[in-house]
Amino acid sequence: MESLPFLTVNDQPISIEEAVKYLQASGKLGQYIGDILRQHVIEQEIRTRDDIQIGTAITEQAIIDFRLNNQLTDPQSFQEWLKRNNTDYITFHTSVTFGYKLEKLKAVVTESKLPEYFIERKIFLDRMVLSRIVVDNRELADELQIQIEEGGSFEQLAREYSLADDRLLNGMMGIISRGSLPDPLRAAIDVASPGQVVGPIEMVGGTSLQGEVPYGLFRVEQFLPASLEDTQLKQALQNELFEKWLAEKIQKLTVKLQVS
Repeated sequence: MESLPFLTVNDQPISIEEAVKYLQASGKLGQYIGDILRQHVIEQEIRTRDDIQIGTAITEQAIIDFRLNNQLTDPQSFQEWLKRNNTDYITFHTSVTFGYKLEKLKAVVTESKLPEYFIERKIFLDRMVLSRIVVDNRELADELQIQIEEGGSFEQLAREYSLADDRLLNGMMGIISRGSLPDPLRAAIDVASPGQVVGPIEMVGGTSLQGEVPYGLFRVEQFLPASLEDTQLKQALQNELFEKWLAEKIQKLTVKLQVS
């Protein structure tokens, strides 16, 4: 029995073999196979595990909420929406259920690894708001530090003396990842309090127009420590861990491309 074509374009059939050749010629075959393997591993896990079952009530409620939020409560409108999106109710229901099962799989796979992974990444996840004054020599930095200690305005001195572009914002650097800071600066800031000025600190790797090493004074505006209580952050870390787990699973597969 002759198999149906993979695609039909202007009544011209395109077979699986031709589709593969097209993907190979465009350089996208590897990505296409990667997507298939990814979905294969996920589907296999969902099919064989008994710890990610999703009750039908959850799916039904999600579909009801979707229809309410998109003004699709009228059955006819909903059917028209399904048709416009090249799907039907059964396929749509299956897709919603799959989405919930995938999220449950992510949670189950990453649950035991998440705390340790969070600790490993915390130095880069912790953030802070800093302001700075950058000058081209230590003597000026020391003088500005004395002026600040005696009540001088950090903002005014930043506008007047700083060489960094953020002088136009009173020296405000904005939100910075703790892990992106040079070690000497991070060590000084870790023991500082909000509002405290640290430095002068040598700006390693930089030189002024006169060839001198610049120095910076830094004021801690706010600490923004990372926490797994942050739902958005927790989800992002889960996704990272899940992708690592998935890559390891795919790495162990024996894959053969068989196209006549």
